[in-house]
Amino acid sequence: MGTWDIGPFDNDTAADFSYTVDEAPAAERADVLLAAFREVTDTGEDYLDADLAVEAVAAAALVAAQCPGGDPVTTAYGPEEPIPPLPPELRPAAVAALDRVLGKDSELLELWSESGEAGPWRAGVERLRTVLAGAAAGAGAAQAD
Repeated sequence: MGTWDIGPFDNDTAADFSYTVDEAPAAERADVLLAAFREVTDTGEDYLDADLAVEAVAAAALVAAQCPGGDPVTTAYGPEEPIPPLPPELRPAAVAALDRVLGKDSELLELWSESGEAGPWRAGVERLRTVLAGAAAGAGAAQAD
């Protein structure tokens, strides 16, 4: 995996994922993101492949960008096409995927640990998770009202 920085789109796999998102019709982009989350969470306790994890982190960044407190995705390696408003149901799926990425048997976490940059990378992923978890809780409370 060619990686040049710690951001969600700062590697070849995430840049390729951006192309996949761009190629999907606007109405199906949420499905592409959900599929990335499910690829990660459906691995159960199996060893999580780094490429799947990278795509889930990139997808989570796109969902978090639409949440209160989320950072916009402004990198040239992210999707070029606008992301339509995403359903709130993606937020808990993103949180579950990020939990798996940061958990045991995650090749991506292992690779970052070996690089010596695990701290800053992990902090970025945990920030995404915090934004998504807060937005998911807020969406759940709003639906209960």
